[in-house]
This record gives sequence, C-alpha cells and structure tokens, in this order.
Amino acid sequence: MTDCPPLVFIVDDDQDIRTSLTRALEQRGFTVEAFESATAFLDAYDGSRSACLVLDYGMPDMNGLELQVELNSRNWPLAVVFITGHGGVPESVQAMKGGAVDFLEKPFRQSHLVERIEAALKIASSRRIATDTKEAVRARFARLTERETEIVEHVLANPAEASSKEIGGALGISPRTVDHHRARILEKTGVRSLVELVRLAATLRDDGPAPF
Repeated sequence: MTDCPPLVFIVDDDQDIRTSLTRALEQRGFTVEAFESATAFLDAYDGSRSACLVLDYGMPDMNGLELQVELNSRNWPLAVVFITGHGGVPESVQAMKGGAVDFLEKPFRQSHLVERIEAALKIASSRRIATDTKEAVRARFARLTERETEIVEHVLANPAEASSKEIGGALGISPRTVDHHRARILEKTGVRSLVELVRLAATLRDDGPAPF
C-alpha cells in the first residue's frame, strides 16, 4: 500500500493563478484542489485531511486573514502559506501571528513556494497527529460515569487533596466508594495512578479547563 500524495489546497479568486499553480504543483507530485473563494473552500472541506493551504490574501467577501481566523477556530489540520499581490507589513504580521508558515508576495519563484509548501505539510501532519491524540484521550474520559467525572474533576482542581478520605469528604461519599470509583476510572482511562491521570488530562489543557 503506497502513501497518498501530499495534499495542497489553493484558494485564490484569480483563475489564472489557480490554473498555473495547480499545473505546476501536480507536475511535482502534489494532489491539488483549487477553489475560487473562501466560502467555496469551507463548503467543500470537512477538516478530515491534513494539508497545506495556499491562500490568497486579497479576496472579496472573505479575505485570506478572515478565513485563517475561521480555520483556527475550527482547529483543522492545515498549515497556511499566504500569497498576495498587495499585502503589507501589518497583514503579514497578523498572518504569522495566526500561525501562517509564510507570507509570499507575488510574483514569487515557484521553487520558493514549493519549499514553503513542503515545510507546511510537515507542520500540518504534526497537527493532525496532535489532534488525533487529543481525540483519543478525550474518548477515554468520555467513558466515565457522572460520579467518576466528579471525582476526576475534584482531583484535577485539588491535586493536594486526592486521598479517598479527602475526595469522599468533598463529595459526600464514603472512602470505600471512592476506592471503587477510582479503580474504575484508572481502568477506563488506561492509567495506573492518579498522577498519570493528571498528566493525561494535561494533554487537553489547551482546549479548556476540563477534558470532558
């Protein structure tokens, strides 16, 4: 079984640019899908595939920076390379702060674009792996019952008060009941101790205060 060719999306309202870039990138072994607008891209892409997005800055309706903000909010496994004919320093700074790999001004050398695309694909692949890992961890916590979730939330909020007696006192249940729930929690999340449980939950820390 062979690996799929690296995937590149092009979003540019200039048909000539879309055509020329598609042809050039396909000749270099990339799979290319081109779109005339940000809206068309959002309608077609579901976030399931890791890819590089070659994105024009100056488009009507939704420009490249606005699309970047939307993509970041969805946490999709994409790495963006901006191309522009009239972007300035403020725009490029904003794009890079948003996580763009580069901000290239037209005209640019195709070899330079290919180099940046290859870098972007590595970043996108890493993001895909990180996203998959978080989803797998979140699925473990999703198996917990309401009471088990309360115990985990107490441990995360009060790591210095994690004995069965302390947990039981806080939640109004007996230490023996806590022991029973704790064994089930460790089994369902696939860890051996509450310390490992806290470390596992920490992998989701960027997604919010709790992993549930």
